[in-house]
Amino acid sequence: MPHIVLATHLPGITGLLEYRKDTAQPIRELTQILLRGPSTLSEADRELIATVVSFGNQCKFCTAAHTAAADMLFGENNTAEMVKQDIATAPVSEKMKALLTIAALTGKSGRQVTPEIIEKAKSEGATDIEIHDTVLIAALFCLYNRYVDGMATALPVDASYYNVLAERLVNHGYTRLPQGYDHLKK
Repeated sequence: MPHIVLATHLPGITGLLEYRKDTAQPIRELTQILLRGPSTLSEADRELIATVVSFGNQCKFCTAAHTAAADMLFGENNTAEMVKQDIATAPVSEKMKALLTIAALTGKSGRQVTPEIIEKAKSEGATDIEIHDTVLIAALFCLYNRYVDGMATALPVDASYYNVLAERLVNHGYTRLPQGYDHLKK
């Protein structure tokens, strides 16, 4: 049960973002830039970063939401699951493995990201901006994970909610729907 009264039809982060639209706006904008803006990393790769960090932080809502978004973007259900289990053996490029390792370490503590780990990513072809954005996405999802869990937001009653959310994230991005979210009321 959430620590404050939130819209019951909006589990997880969406209820929190609707609760304080003024504080939600800059977070949404940053997320939109990082996960849907121009990048040499695919949208699916950036969703994997969000997934790995959320999984490491044991945030059930964010892990399920971003796994579903990554699955939709990849067009399959294996990559995100394999990345959560073991980055080293996941079916992603060596560069992506290095970036996901940076993301996972950032999720624990930014101080765990050592010069050796950065050099490994660079040796696999990661650019400075890809490294920067990976760390920033990881840090942003630490914020989201702690926000969702710190406010004890509700999980969806029906797991198919994550597919609906993934479709919204893939097709609309991270900005607020212009019409709001009343259409999700049952």
